[in-house]
Amino acid sequence: MPIWARIFLVFGSLALLLAVAMGAFGAHLLKKTLTPEALTVYETAVHYHFYHALGLLAVGLLVLHLPATVLLRWAGVLMTVGLILFCGSLYGLSLSGMPWLGVMTPIGGLAFIMAWLLLAVAVWRTSPATLR
Repeated sequence: MPIWARIFLVFGSLALLLAVAMGAFGAHLLKKTLTPEALTVYETAVHYHFYHALGLLAVGLLVLHLPATVLLRWAGVLMTVGLILFCGSLYGLSLSGMPWLGVMTPIGGLAFIMAWLLLAVAVWRTSPATLR
C-alpha cells in the first residue's frame, strides 16, 4: 500500500473516531451546559468534521486506485489542515467562548475548498482508461 494512501486512510479513520466521540460528548454532556448559540457552533464543527473525515478516506482510497499525483497528496494534506483549523477553531470557540479562535475558521474553510478543488482536478486529469 502506498504510504500516502496509508496516511490518509489512518488519519481519516482516526478523524472519524474523534468525530463520533465529539458528537457523543456534545449530545450527552454539553447539551445542558452550552448556550443554544454555542451548541449550534459545536454541532456545525461535528458535521464538518464528519464530512471531511469521510473526504479524507476518499482521498486515501483514490491514492490506491489512481496514479500518484501531487494534486491528490495536497488534497489530503489540505483536508487534514481544514479539519484541524476549521473544526478545531469551532470546537474551541464553542467551548471557551474566546472569539479570537474564530480567526482560524475561514483559513480552515479555505483549506477545505482547495482540497475539494484539487481532488476534482486530480480525478479530471486521470486518464479514462485508468478509471475502469
